[in-house]
Amino acid sequence: MQTIQLGNSDLRVTPICLGTMTFGEQVDEPTAHAIMSRAVERGINFLDTAEMYAVPARKETFGATETIIGNWLQKNPGLRQKLVIATKVAGPSRGMPWVREGEGLTPQDIRNSCEKSLRQLKVETIDLYQIHWPERNVPMFGGMYYDPTKERTKTSILEQLQAMDQLVKEGKIRYIGLSNETPYGVHEFVRLAEQHNLPRVQTVQNVYSLVSRSMDNGLDETLHRLNVSSIPYSPLAFGLLTGKYDESGIDGPNTPRDARIGKFESVRKQRWGRPESLAAARRYNALARQHGLTPTRMALAWCYTNWRVASTIIGVRTQAQLDEDLDAWGTKLSPELLAEIDKIRWEIRDPAV
Repeated sequence: MQTIQLGNSDLRVTPICLGTMTFGEQVDEPTAHAIMSRAVERGINFLDTAEMYAVPARKETFGATETIIGNWLQKNPGLRQKLVIATKVAGPSRGMPWVREGEGLTPQDIRNSCEKSLRQLKVETIDLYQIHWPERNVPMFGGMYYDPTKERTKTSILEQLQAMDQLVKEGKIRYIGLSNETPYGVHEFVRLAEQHNLPRVQTVQNVYSLVSRSMDNGLDETLHRLNVSSIPYSPLAFGLLTGKYDESGIDGPNTPRDARIGKFESVRKQRWGRPESLAAARRYNALARQHGLTPTRMALAWCYTNWRVASTIIGVRTQAQLDEDLDAWGTKLSPELLAEIDKIRWEIRDPAV
């Protein structure tokens, strides 16, 4: 598995990234350590986490994921230099006062969160430090429309960049990225960075899957023209695109209760729990089977081979799931199958946007 360059940075990562948000909630520490070791054994050099993980977010598990990764790194000191480690500073609290109080994302908030992440990860430098969601008002996490009456900005994009610049100069972070961003946000971060000689955004981490293709509607052009790499998350749509809910649904007596949608009511209330999302997933899953593929393999191969994607973030609960996801690498989808995928999308668009 060859490595690829992120943006115009000197970070070179594998085209598959191990996401870790299940560590500390669904995945206990010994299992998480085993999964990370297996990923490295299979050639993965890219780990992604966030200060607010584990997910679903709770006060009791806030910061647990970074701590688990830090303990693993401490047990395996030779690995740090071989890995690219990404984490995120949470945006405004969104009803999670244990993450941050108030509406803004101040320079002091960014510094405090970065220094806490460094302590929890037990590293001296974070390779890629991302803003988890915009400080300003935008439609995200299933929101459909921008509403200018809900503007709430307390800290400008320029101030956020200046705060990141200080952390880069101090050697605490190397490069910066965004998450859950819009084309406007990416352009503005890049414009201000170039105008004021501040750190340039290298990556954007947005949702991207067969049932969530909003990146194809303009953000892809922005990223391509600005040379910003896409590192999308949830390529299996929280399990909808594995086929595990095709027969049982997401809230029935036979729904798998060890998986995220089945286990957590809060997840079922999100975009993944929409009836339209499951209906769309069932169509894609059936298409995969018609072509002799498992739903998981088709959904991942579609993302792995998409020109828009630099590195796909996968999340797993077991080593078996990890191996299944990694084994999908190298799968090629025929032009005919890709055309059928696009035909379904034309009919149903993006129900889990």
